[in-house]
Amino acid sequence: MFFRKDYAKPGPGVDRDEPEKTGAARMAEIFSIECVTLVKLNLLFLLSCFPVVTIPAAVFAMNRVTRMMVLDQPVTLVYHYKTAFRKEWKRAFAAFFAVAVPLILSACGVWFYLSRAMTRPVLLLPFMLCSTVLLLTLSASTYFYGLLTTERSFRECLRLSLLLGAGRPLRGALAVLAVYGSLVFALLEFPVSGIYLLLMGFSVPCLLGGFFIRTELKRL
Repeated sequence: MFFRKDYAKPGPGVDRDEPEKTGAARMAEIFSIECVTLVKLNLLFLLSCFPVVTIPAAVFAMNRVTRMMVLDQPVTLVYHYKTAFRKEWKRAFAAFFAVAVPLILSACGVWFYLSRAMTRPVLLLPFMLCSTVLLLTLSASTYFYGLLTTERSFRECLRLSLLLGAGRPLRGALAVLAVYGSLVFALLEFPVSGIYLLLMGFSVPCLLGGFFIRTELKRL
């Protein structure tokens, strides 16, 4: 079947004494192993987003699957995606609104105050505050979904993601560019980017975002 992965199929094998790859080599290795699964995941994600109200659960399930890929865990796509989608929908909705609400409010604040700061310089202060909240939320959100794949409580994941977003901004910034930056660019280039969005425009950025923050989460 298209959405099934056969782990019993003979392959080249892996030398147990071979040192673990890192950086670009490790990323290339993940893509070589999971490239077909990533396309299937992207299609599955888009299909499960059609009712619109299911988008939070779909985002959560996709992050769950790509996190398994980053950790080099075997992925049975439909099973693991459906399990996260159905059984963790409450956690998914809570996570989605915990990220979406401050993002939307701070983005609106940035636009509102910046457009009026030219005539009223005092409005630069709330603009800076909104900008800080926006950047912190973007950075923390990339850590947040990774932390939610652990057994930690929702509140603990939220607290740690804010600390990591503020204390480890470089990794967070790379993840933000991979996830949000690539999505914004693809949407701006639509319909030229239509095929990209259909086949890999969501799953690959999600994987890249998880890959960039993997070392910070591993320390926890």
